[in-house]
Amino acid sequence: MSGEASSSNEKDLKFLRIALEVAARSRKNGNHPFGAIIVDENDNILCEGENTVVTGKDCTGHAETNVMRKATNQYTPEELEKSTLYTSTEPCAMCAGAIHWGRMGRMVYALSESGLYDGIGAQDPIHILRLPCRDVFACSDRKFEVAGPFIQDEGWTVHEGFWN
Repeated sequence: MSGEASSSNEKDLKFLRIALEVAARSRKNGNHPFGAIIVDENDNILCEGENTVVTGKDCTGHAETNVMRKATNQYTPEELEKSTLYTSTEPCAMCAGAIHWGRMGRMVYALSESGLYDGIGAQDPIHILRLPCRDVFACSDRKFEVAGPFIQDEGWTVHEGFWN
């Protein structure tokens, strides 16, 4: 696994903001405020995923698992290895596993796991699993680029008032 990218670029910020729009739509649709998109090597958005935990009554309905489910049904592993997953918030361990098994080539996120947990507090410790995605990806035998956190203030905005 390669290390953290040192800085973001304008393209990454553009697609992170689109992932944040998906997260805002997820919240508007009655779910947790998380969103993810997959972008190919030519900067085309291949698919997007909202969180559907509440409306789908499925604890695995996270934005990243939903987008990976769509992507692996529509695209080859070779296409996904050349693509980037952009996500509003650092993926949990389950989602990191889905990203790994789906053979995604790169991932960029806005809000860090620690930034999310610091913002929501420990009001419900049963639902907190502190395991940064880089720790999950470090167990992989294949190379994978992880970049983030970037635009954390913008990333937090979609969560404001939700977890109270």
